[in-house]
Amino acid sequence: MIRNFLSRMMYGRYGADQLNLFLLGAWLVLYLVSMVLSLAHITLAAQILNIVAYGVIIWSLFRMLSRNYDRRRRENAWFMEKVGPLTHGLRQRRAQRRDKEHRYFRCPSCGAVLRVPRVKGKINITCRSCGTVFQKKM
Repeated sequence: MIRNFLSRMMYGRYGADQLNLFLLGAWLVLYLVSMVLSLAHITLAAQILNIVAYGVIIWSLFRMLSRNYDRRRRENAWFMEKVGPLTHGLRQRRAQRRDKEHRYFRCPSCGAVLRVPRVKGKINITCRSCGTVFQKKM
């Protein structure tokens, strides 16, 4: 019953995207920090953070319930353009940490990331981008 109500209400609305998820996370952090500040009797800062947190959640709800798809997509594309390189780097590092069969090195001349099988001893590595040969101890 509630699910049908929500699906009818959200019909034609923009819904959630990456920017909305970020805004919800920012709201949660701001709200928790304002609660901690209010417990520490720093009331002015807590009130200011609480107002900012309410502004963030209202903006997020506005974006979710909006019918202006083009504008919301542009906002999300701008956000992903700014945050995309950071998230790509974090995903790449996580994949490198999970890879137990290879080691990753950076080329000293061009900075390219090179994947090398794990072996014992010294190894000569040739960069595929610039052709530089360097030696690393494994």
